[in-house]
Amino acid sequence: MIVKIKKVMSELDEKKSEDRIRQAFKERDWSEIKSADSWAIFKVMSEFVEGFEKLAKIGPCVTIFGSARTPRDHHYYGVAEEIAAKLVRHGYGVITGGGPGIMEAGNKGAFSQGGKSVGLNIHLPFEQFNNLYIDRDKLLTFDYFFVRKVMFIRYSQGFVVLPGGFGTLDELFEALTLIQTNKIGRFPIVLVGKKYWEGLIDWIKTTLLEQDLHYISPSDLDLFCVVDDATEAVKVIDEFYSKYLLSPNF
Repeated sequence: MIVKIKKVMSELDEKKSEDRIRQAFKERDWSEIKSADSWAIFKVMSEFVEGFEKLAKIGPCVTIFGSARTPRDHHYYGVAEEIAAKLVRHGYGVITGGGPGIMEAGNKGAFSQGGKSVGLNIHLPFEQFNNLYIDRDKLLTFDYFFVRKVMFIRYSQGFVVLPGGFGTLDELFEALTLIQTNKIGRFPIVLVGKKYWEGLIDWIKTTLLEQDLHYISPSDLDLFCVVDDATEAVKVIDEFYSKYLLSPNF
């Protein structure tokens, strides 16, 4: 029965995908374009306004990224929860993507210590639902990934990135790109799990840095660091800001 349901769901998803492809090639008249795009602009604006209003006063926070698929009994779930708890004890709030897995662990760790627990949720056809450890006044749900990413970047004083999939990598490289191109000020980016990240980092060093056109500079490797446990992760963030004689203000 379960197999049959999964097959039906897969067929429905495939049909939706085909419909979207066909729709992209369908010619529309100006009134259709104007009407659809105008409403989209207002929706985007409303998400930006709500995000700015709710997050403007949250104080210094660190964002924790990682897979929504991480089960509660997994090692990295426990590490994420511990990192969040330590961050709160060191004066930071915690921001996550608001869903299950690593995101839930981050919010749970912050909530357990009475710290600010922020969730930037997003509507998805699967996986994503907000967890129960987010402060009710600090839960936002977005339709647009790019608006959500602006909120992560704008209101975070650091990123802690645990193992995850495409979404986690998207957020990581978005931050690295913006810092590398001086579009935003530098902040600490900490990758947790040396074994998990070593293949990617080796590829960055041997392919992006050393081969052919040298697609990145040696200094770009200093934009992130890799650690294995919660204590090391929080230490990196504390030491980064201690160089500027800054500390959390709550």
